[in-house]
Amino acid sequence: MTFQAWAAFAAATAVLLVIPGPTILLVISYALGQGWRTALPVALGVALGDFTAMTLSMLGVGALLATSASVFTALKWLGAAYLVWLGVKLFRAGGTLDAEPRADAAPAWKMLGHAWLVTALNPKSLTFFVAFLPQFLDPKAGFWTQMLIFEATFIGLAFANAMGYALVASRARAAVRNPRAVGIFNKAGGTLLIGAGIATAAIRSSSN
Repeated sequence: MTFQAWAAFAAATAVLLVIPGPTILLVISYALGQGWRTALPVALGVALGDFTAMTLSMLGVGALLATSASVFTALKWLGAAYLVWLGVKLFRAGGTLDAEPRADAAPAWKMLGHAWLVTALNPKSLTFFVAFLPQFLDPKAGFWTQMLIFEATFIGLAFANAMGYALVASRARAAVRNPRAVGIFNKAGGTLLIGAGIATAAIRSSSN
């Protein structure tokens, strides 16, 4: 794996993680209801959930790569289209952020388990990883080495992202619940996702 490939993966991952999904909405809900003390257990649960979902997805991608190069290439094209679809959906989401404060005083282990289940068992997570990861895999390089590096990078960034959201939500609650701020954030994130999908498709075309 080249440094450029890893840097592109890390940059794309950072952008995608910042965009709120079911996991981040759960993080915000706990932080709004119980404050900054929820940050560590919830972030650990998110990291474990992403590890579970990403491992299952990578094994599936590895099986496709071993079975057929043409199927793997088709998956890359579908992945690019999926990124554009996610971007359009996020751009049109408006200023809504469905994250109600969780008033129940849950212990740390329960918050960790809840975050793990929501992240690992979300079908969208598995679909996302299957669509996203092939964009950066080199079929000619060692699959397991790439898998280890990509997983470590993604999980580290996911942990930091969840921690950041929890701390921000616990201290800047008005901004998190401001429809105008959320709308701007959604449009910016949607635009970045659409751009990532188009750029990926352009790279595929130029390489063929």
